[in-house]
Amino acid sequence: MEQMNWIQTLIIAIIEGLTEFLPVSSTGHMIIAQKILNVQSTEFVKAFTVIIQLGAILSVVVVYRKRFFQSFAFYRTLFIAFIPAAVFGFALSDFIDELLESVEVVAISLVLGGIIMLFVDKWFNKPVKDQEVTDIKALKIGVAQCIAMIPGVSRSMATIVGGMGQGLTRRNATEFSFFLAVPTMFAATAYKLLKLMMSSNSRAVLMENLDILIFGNVVAFIVALITIKFFISYVSKYGFKAFGYYRIILGSILLILSFLGINLNIT
Repeated sequence: MEQMNWIQTLIIAIIEGLTEFLPVSSTGHMIIAQKILNVQSTEFVKAFTVIIQLGAILSVVVVYRKRFFQSFAFYRTLFIAFIPAAVFGFALSDFIDELLESVEVVAISLVLGGIIMLFVDKWFNKPVKDQEVTDIKALKIGVAQCIAMIPGVSRSMATIVGGMGQGLTRRNATEFSFFLAVPTMFAATAYKLLKLMMSSNSRAVLMENLDILIFGNVVAFIVALITIKFFISYVSKYGFKAFGYYRIILGSILLILSFLGINLNIT
């Protein structure tokens, strides 16, 4: 049984590629897109929104391929920053899946995160001279990343703010957020795939929709490749205020719709 059609797949994959590395919450946008496109929140669809992150991961490796063949210290800091998310993600997996069905949770997170985005440049406008990401800095950024397990917060936003809070420049904090996405998103995808493969029914659905998964990953890769280059250039020049306003406007619209009694939750 097909879980999504090609148009739905294309739109959601484009949204993933556009928003994964922007501080606007890719998960939140895909949840909203599912509602608008009338895509039911089946186990396959939940897995799809995680698995297509592989395409986005590959775009980071391609753009920063030289950085990924550096010293052992580069991988050590990534591993240290990854540990908190691995621990909390495994422990709270079922709870996070429940939150993924609530557009209201996304809306509130968008607004609160947007307010932070408006002031982050002012709060952390004096980066330290030494821009090295030490083990301690990496661990603190990793702890900040855990906040993004709440749908709508944005992994990118949490890690960028965490990095700037450790004295990194906007560019360096953003790039480290990209690097940290690789182990974090790969682990989340592998875990979701493992859970699917352990169930014969889910495994069958996965194989039946393999073409959908491949197509979604290819689209997410191409779009993310373009987005990464744009985002680095933009935030280096202009900062994060525009993303803050966008988050507040979108979150407010969703809250108003919910207040008016319009059912926004994914079923």
